[in-house]
Amino acid sequence: MFIRLFIFLFLSVIVVLQASSYSQTMKEKKIYPMGQKIHQKKCPHLEISQYASYDSLLQAVEEQHICGNLNTKYSEALSLYLWDKTRNHTKHYEKLTVDKKEKCPVCGMFLYKYPQWISRIYYDDKSFSFDGIKDMMKFYFDNKEGVRELLVQDYYTGKTIDAKQAYFVIGSDVYGPMGNELIAFDTLKSAKHFLLDHRGKKVIEFSEITPELVYKLDE
Repeated sequence: MFIRLFIFLFLSVIVVLQASSYSQTMKEKKIYPMGQKIHQKKCPHLEISQYASYDSLLQAVEEQHICGNLNTKYSEALSLYLWDKTRNHTKHYEKLTVDKKEKCPVCGMFLYKYPQWISRIYYDDKSFSFDGIKDMMKFYFDNKEGVRELLVQDYYTGKTIDAKQAYFVIGSDVYGPMGNELIAFDTLKSAKHFLLDHRGKKVIEFSEITPELVYKLDE
């Protein structure tokens, strides 16, 4: 009797483990890729940190339609992917790219010629790309309403970073497509290193950028 009970319990544990393993495999092979695809297509800049739980995220997806009108299957896949795969991770941005037809809305230059200088502003329903941070900031100061995100590139690494978290060097001997530029860096250490190497005048943060400073770069 004891042996039969032991065998039964042992087999039950195996079944549970296999089911758990199968569930995780399903997530990795089907659910997560589906959720990732929806995320990239529908709401690539959704900020996951504002949700305290998976349930609150799922509710926002289903009831508030923050990623458009999704059926239950897609809502759950998106929420699982975001909660399991991106929560508490350092936010990663894709490389900023443009096609050959895109022009800077400030100066009219074709952007594809200057890939290392591309910057971008995201609004709720649209985005604009620029041939440098200087032009991006000119546009930003005149169009602040509805801004969701401002992205720039680290000068040394080319990494896409949040402009509001970046450091900028002004007055250096490095020029962008439109002359004097705000040169962006992910870390203060990199900004100071560049300042010394390229005779920069000052390292500033995003909050210190003013319209007066931006337009003075054109002088």
